[in-house]
Amino acid sequence: MILVPMNTPGVKRERALQVFGYDHAPHGHGEVSFDDVRVPVANVLLGEGRGFEIAQGRLGPGRIHHCMRLIGVAERALELMCRRALGRTAFGRALADQGVTRERIANARILIDQARFLVLNAAQMMDTVGNKVAKKEIAMIKVAAPAMACQVIDWAMQVHGGAGVCNDFPLAAAYASARTLRFADGPDEMHRNQIGKMELARYQTR
Repeated sequence: MILVPMNTPGVKRERALQVFGYDHAPHGHGEVSFDDVRVPVANVLLGEGRGFEIAQGRLGPGRIHHCMRLIGVAERALELMCRRALGRTAFGRALADQGVTRERIANARILIDQARFLVLNAAQMMDTVGNKVAKKEIAMIKVAAPAMACQVIDWAMQVHGGAGVCNDFPLAAAYASARTLRFADGPDEMHRNQIGKMELARYQTR
């Protein structure tokens, strides 16, 4: 890993990248090109060949941070879903009186709390035994939390009808963010593969 100041000759910010049409500036991502860029050797972090080590050092806490935010977003979506269900009438009765709505609200609460306890467990393990020992638990929450948030937000959008997919409510933006986190810091498939390997290793004869 190398620090490269943006004003270094040869560095060009090509464009800001939108996510599902949302501009996350100034905190979003951009396309940057490097053309014959030179920086002092002192700009190398830790040393040559240690970039992956640096990345791994932040990935455990970073993944837990992502999952904590996803739980918060899902809680907000569930709150909006409940308020909409209580305040919206269709075919002569409140949406909250319809069984399918109550079932989705109940399932949302179950999914959120399942994810919360998984995240608490992973965080506690990371604090007590470290990232390497807790790598399976960290991988598990990185799969579970974004999937949970996407599902809860989707149910909330459904209760809101057309309003749920416009910017009158924060649900569309929340969904775009949650869906992005299914491949940020490693896609679901990579984490499932690692979880599967670690689980199989428990039963392999040596």
